[in-house]
Amino acid sequence: MRIWKKSVELYVDIFVVIENSGLKNDFSAKDQLKRVTLSISNNIAEGFEYENNLQFVRFLRYSKGSAGEIRNMVTVFFMTGQISKEQHDKLIEKIVEISKSIKGFMKYLSNTKKQ
Repeated sequence: MRIWKKSVELYVDIFVVIENSGLKNDFSAKDQLKRVTLSISNNIAEGFEYENNLQFVRFLRYSKGSAGEIRNMVTVFFMTGQISKEQHDKLIEKIVEISKSIKGFMKYLSNTKKQ
């Protein structure tokens, strides 16, 4: 699935930013950021396995919530000088794209018969 693939790519991007920014030695912040980013793809994968649209939408909702949490964290880390404006802008663009894709997929699944 495209949104799963994009969420895995976001994790890789987040990992690279962490290792090349002021977050490298902030163990608590980097752990939380990695965990919440990984939860997007994990929830997509878990929801898919239920083979039930209602359950899948529930897990997609969790993924979308995690995207919001990541957006917040990335913005706070930019505002505190832990990541650069360039890193912030690139990550926010990717996160927003994933969030919009999840929302569209949720809408699609909600309107299909396989409940």
